[in-house]
Amino acid sequence: MLRPVTVALAASLAAAAPAQVWRADQGDGTYRNPVLFADYPDPDIIRVDEDFYFVSTTFANSPGVTILHSKDLVNWRIVSHVVDRLDGDPRYDLKDGGDYRHGFYAASLRRHNDMFYVAVTPVGHRTRIYRSASITGPWPYRELDREAFDPALFIDADGTAYLGTSIGTDGTVTLLTLNKDLSAVTAAKVTYYNKGAEGSKIIRHNDWYYLFNAIPGKLAMTVSRSRSLWGPWETKRSIDDRTGGHQGAIVDMPDGSWYGFVMVDAGAIGRMTNISPIFWKDDWPWWGTPDRPDQVPERSPKPIKGRGFAEPASSDDFSSRVLGLQWQWNHNPDDRKWSLTARPGYLRLHATQADGIWTARNTLTEKAQGPRMRAVAKIDTAGMRPGDVCGLGSFGKYSAQLSVVGGARGRRSLRMMLTESMKDGPRTEVRVPALSIPGRTLWLRIDMDFDSSRGRVAYSLDNRKWAEAGGAFPLAFDWRTGTFQGQQIALSCYNPAPAGGYLDIDSFTLMPLPQGARP
Repeated sequence: MLRPVTVALAASLAAAAPAQVWRADQGDGTYRNPVLFADYPDPDIIRVDEDFYFVSTTFANSPGVTILHSKDLVNWRIVSHVVDRLDGDPRYDLKDGGDYRHGFYAASLRRHNDMFYVAVTPVGHRTRIYRSASITGPWPYRELDREAFDPALFIDADGTAYLGTSIGTDGTVTLLTLNKDLSAVTAAKVTYYNKGAEGSKIIRHNDWYYLFNAIPGKLAMTVSRSRSLWGPWETKRSIDDRTGGHQGAIVDMPDGSWYGFVMVDAGAIGRMTNISPIFWKDDWPWWGTPDRPDQVPERSPKPIKGRGFAEPASSDDFSSRVLGLQWQWNHNPDDRKWSLTARPGYLRLHATQADGIWTARNTLTEKAQGPRMRAVAKIDTAGMRPGDVCGLGSFGKYSAQLSVVGGARGRRSLRMMLTESMKDGPRTEVRVPALSIPGRTLWLRIDMDFDSSRGRVAYSLDNRKWAEAGGAFPLAFDWRTGTFQGQQIALSCYNPAPAGGYLDIDSFTLMPLPQGARP
């Protein structure tokens, strides 16, 4: 069983690699779960020769539907976003309250006839099949004639393509047969009923078809098998969130062995992905090892040895003319309101018109990292105007903001606010109304401790002496409110009035929370 991650472990890893918040690759031929200590939910992983590709859900974030690459299932880098800009719904532009809890749900990824295919369904809309000859895109799509929830793309040995779909409120698994170029549905047939099942994945091994399903009501996974896609199926209870996770499947390795990947609910950080050896017994896949069956190991030998360390980018000096792949906007951005070229070496965020963080366009987010992280942004406030509210904070169920507020005659002050996403809308508490600050250059800091689910913000005039503002605030993941994601880091700039100024961000640095820093 996976044990809780301790502060001592985080400190030892930080000492070994100061720039890394978390390192799964232990440097001795072993790895530790999770492979990414961040919110990469609804995983689907495939292998193409010696390369592994991992697609993950992103909801209303833009660009959307993230793809990562690895050579060993442990060390990952972001290589692409399938959806450059969310289309098909005005709420993706943060109109009519936006679409934070919907957008694009679980996707599936396959390679067929030298093309990559991603099947994904924007909630409330018809399913799309994106395709590209290159994993980095571009990704045009064809839209099917129906909405298939959490579609599971499967290509059989004869080249026939199918989509499996099921939703937990029902549990009926339906197979949609697709035409040759995966652009239309030619048939639909119910193949199985599995109470509470959704998040299907279909794998073929030897003469068996294997159907993996999440059972969200129990945070558990089942695996079913059949000699035919149309059944009859027999089902075995597999792992759950106490023993490793509840949604995922298995992927074949170059040497013929198999590994599993599975999502686990992990509190405020969101939903993380574990990987595990797979062994076979009586033609059933079992997670872990024969001496500890259906237990995802906390630590294990690496699936493929000898590959170097890699991780998604995090820190940024904004020297590039394009935004780093680690960044996503809270919804589609207003591209007139941000720039990397207006002042080279800086990210410029023009104030968008909004009355608060929840309705502000162009909030730029990055996934928070656990178990304990610190982010620092160096900013230049010279371009701010009266009413501008611009700064750094958390974003999600709880959005803590440490913001510079523009005042009359060039005066500026600091304000600390905490916004909680509620069923009836956001509620904001102003904890620190105004702290006068001199000059134009400032450092803002946010600490997030996912062991204690608490965070703090602070500011500095010289990046040496720091002062906290507003006290500790909670961190949380709540599937009923928030963004349906773990806590994120956010850079934002808005103004209730239509004519605002801008904030220049010189750098953003992510690092481990130093040992002894209070949560």
